[in-house]
Amino acid sequence: MSDIKVVTIADNEEYLRQVSLPVDFNDKSLKKDIAVLDKYCKEEEVLAMAAVQLGIPKRIIYLKNTNLDIVNKIQDDSVSLEEKNYNEARVLINPVIISREGLTDYWEACASCLDNFGHVRRPYKIMLEYFDIDGNKHREIFEGFEATVLSHEYDHLDGILHMDIADEVFVMKAEDRKKFRLEHGYNIVSKTGDYEELMKNSEKTKNKAKS
Repeated sequence: MSDIKVVTIADNEEYLRQVSLPVDFNDKSLKKDIAVLDKYCKEEEVLAMAAVQLGIPKRIIYLKNTNLDIVNKIQDDSVSLEEKNYNEARVLINPVIISREGLTDYWEACASCLDNFGHVRRPYKIMLEYFDIDGNKHREIFEGFEATVLSHEYDHLDGILHMDIADEVFVMKAEDRKKFRLEHGYNIVSKTGDYEELMKNSEKTKNKAKS
């Protein structure tokens, strides 16, 4: 258990809803900020973390585990110690989404949102520009589950919580969420196509089903 505390909606929801500030690479506290993210993610069972969740309102994302196979093993408690300690330790600074394609859906949870568990639709593929910890600029494509995890954290940088954009939200304890995800896993609707258009069509289909 980490001695670093995550900011939750019970503690300070207004804080979580702020827009994080761009990182200045001349900021002497940057290495310390990244060390805080690294320590917390190593010590806690999280997939990723946006810096603002740990009281650092800067545009930094830490990716720990975007490996769907390992995530699924966590759900059914078949994960090995090595897999449990799996850590990509990827730091993305000042990320900007250039394009989004395809459509997926997943039941998302969040360390900052307590037991609020939401069904969220995300793009299958994201093109992202970001800087690494040395200030080098990259343009990279993230696909599949890693795009879902990244999108969740990217929203945090703009003060958006997963429960804001979810189709449905349940209040569900961690152990119950694991069981639920065994039957309601990560779903790929489409790998290609304009994300916004696919979202609109999906919304129309959902509304027709309700009527």
